Amino acid sequence: MILGVGIDLVEVGRIRDSLERLGERFARRILCPAEYDYCFDHKDPSTHVAARFAAKEAVSKAFGTGIGTEIGWLDIEVVRLDNGSNQVQLHGPGALLFQRRSARIVHLNLTHTAQYASAVAILES
Repeated sequence: MILGVGIDLVEVGRIRDSLERLGERFARRILCPAEYDYCFDHKDPSTHVAARFAAKEAVSKAFGTGIGTEIGWLDIEVVRLDNGSNQVQLHGPGALLFQRRSARIVHLNLTHTAQYASAVAILES
C-alpha cells in the first residue's frame, strides 16, 4: 500500500550559487559524508548536489512532513548502488518516522540535466 508520494524539482543554478556563496558549509549541512564524497568527486558537483537536495525534499514530502522538526537533511541519505540506481537510507529521526508510519520501503528515482534536478519518492507499507 502506498503511504505517501513526494516530488521535487530544483534549479541546478540555484544550488551552484549556494555552493559558490556558502561553500562547504552549505554542502555539509545538507549532505551526509558519503553523499558529499560522491558529489565532489565529479568535475561539477552542482548537478549531483541538486539531485540529492531534490531527493531529500521528495522523501520528506512522501512522509508528509517536509524538511523541518520531524526529519532533517542528514536524516535522509541517498545511496548510489553499483548498478547506478539509488536507494534511501534513513538515520535517526528519519528511521523512527519510517517505523512510526509502518513503512516497508522508500522507492526513489532521480534525474537531472544541466539546468534541473528532479526526484520522486514513494513511501510504501
